[in-house]
Order: sequence, then C-alpha cells, then structure tokens
Amino acid sequence: MTSPVIPSSPTREEYARDYAAALAANGDETIFDRTEPIGLIVEWLAQARAHEANDPNAMALSTVDADGAPDSRMVLLKDVDARGLTFYSNRESAKGLQLHARPRAALLFHWKSLRRQIRVRGAVEPVSAAEADAYFASRARESRIGAWASDQSRPLQDRSALEAAVARETARFDGADVPRPEHWTGWRVLPDVVEFWRDRPFRLHDRLRFTREGEDWARTRLQP
Repeated sequence: MTSPVIPSSPTREEYARDYAAALAANGDETIFDRTEPIGLIVEWLAQARAHEANDPNAMALSTVDADGAPDSRMVLLKDVDARGLTFYSNRESAKGLQLHARPRAALLFHWKSLRRQIRVRGAVEPVSAAEADAYFASRARESRIGAWASDQSRPLQDRSALEAAVARETARFDGADVPRPEHWTGWRVLPDVVEFWRDRPFRLHDRLRFTREGEDWARTRLQP
C-alpha cells in the first residue's frame, strides 16, 4: 500500500515568496482592537464569499455521542446574529440525536483561500418552529422533497431505494406545497468561546480568543 504524499514544511524561500500576499490578506492589526466576535465573524464570512471557490459558509460541526466520543461532520451555516450561529438538519439524524442528549457543540470554519479559521464552542438550542418553517420554505422544492424521502443516518440498501423514496414523495406532493416535516429543524450554537486564527509566515500565526463574560466578552491575544 502506497503512503500518501504529505507536503513538506515550506522552505525559507517559499515563505519569503508568499510573505507579501500573506501580509496583505492577514496583516491588519486592528482586529485585535475588537470588543466582540460576531461582527468579525460576519466580516470574515463576507470575505470568504468573495474568495472561496465552494461553500464559504461550510463549517465542521462537532458533537459527542452516547459513549462520550467526539463526532464531526460538515454542515452549512444559514444565519448568524448576536444570538448565535444557526444550521438546519434532521432531528432524527446522528447529529440531531447527539445534540438532543448533549446540547453543546463546537464549530470550525476553515478558508484555505484566505488562510484563516474560526473556532466556536457553546451551548445549543433548537430554533423556533416559525424559524424552521421560514427557512424550509426558502429551499428548492427538490430539497424539501428530499427531506421527506431520506431517513437520514439510517442504513440504505442501495441508491435505487433512495430514488424510489424520492419518486414516491414527489408523487405525494404533486400539485401541492411541500410542508416542513416535524423531524426537520434547526439549531443555534450560542457561543461562549470564539477564536480567530490567521496564517502568518514561519508559523508565527495570529490568534485572537473571545470568552463570554455575562453580556460582555473578554479578549485575549494568544501565542501561535
């Protein structure tokens, strides 16, 4: 079995070549004057939309299973405001069951094009039915039908079984609106720790951590 090729650490010449670009993208010291993290999350997301080729709102969601083992997967951020960061999925999926049993989570954004990441940790709460209804209604009809057809995280015999379920639900809702299934909902991560990381040459990266203290945030610049 051939081992994967792991890139070597950059040479001094390679660091020097990339230094100007890295400084232009990640050399703004004013981020360390910020007093709260949500505004900076919004700004970095906007910059990611301009540079990242695919799914700039993709984030790794980490939960804990019944045995206490961590479990991670990629989901899409659908809203961010002063309350927290929101995503949607199936309540009966593995992630949904884990969040119900242990309503805390970690999030990780990584933007390769910008050489940045954001880490978030906090409690999790379900969104309201009205919020879930509004977002579900905004999805493509085929995606709404898919939410009815898929028993997410359950075993699947083969692709044809899934396609048959989609055909069945398509016929069931023919000529009618596709309502939100009760098992399809959203969650909001309520951040109590947010850490921003950005690449700097020679692994001397910038790190800025915000920790919630009541209604305010404590700010700490961290060693790389």
